Amino acid sequence: MQHGRRAFFGAGDRQPVVLAALLAVQAFAAVFFVSDVIADFSLGGAGLHTIFEAAVSFALVLGVIFGGLEMRRAMERARRSEAAFSAASGALGDLIQNYFHEWALTPAESEVALFALKGVDLGDIAEMRGSAPGTVRAQLAHIYAKAGVSGRAQLVSLFIEDLLAGPMPGLEGHARSSRERDRAG
Repeated sequence: MQHGRRAFFGAGDRQPVVLAALLAVQAFAAVFFVSDVIADFSLGGAGLHTIFEAAVSFALVLGVIFGGLEMRRAMERARRSEAAFSAASGALGDLIQNYFHEWALTPAESEVALFALKGVDLGDIAEMRGSAPGTVRAQLAHIYAKAGVSGRAQLVSLFIEDLLAGPMPGLEGHARSSRERDRAG
């Protein structure tokens, strides 16, 4: 699962550091311009140039404040997204283990089923397990029979269906899962 997290977040791990550095540069520039405006007011009064410089400095200070607030919000959203991703990964893992236990899969069948769910093809499963392709094919047939499905796509759909079983925005009441229809009928 760690590989998936890296692919999801990737190079964005440097983004907060870069944004913080840019914010620091802006803050330094804001302090410089505000002090320059104060010096201009004390030396020459409120001329057009000084007023314009004060307005630009004020805008820069506001930019630093709002940029900092937005950076904080973005980092909080990223933290929540990572937590949700982690929870979803754990939920899927728990769901898979529960089904494997319910179907009474052997440890070898569980391993083959997990590879199948990950999309690994039959030949690669056989190679990784040091088995013959015929053995893996037979194990997959047993797995499908125990799960009550006819193939890999239906096996995967069992898990997708359960993950999507909660209410979906805009689709409430439009569709029931096949399990709900089976239970009702």
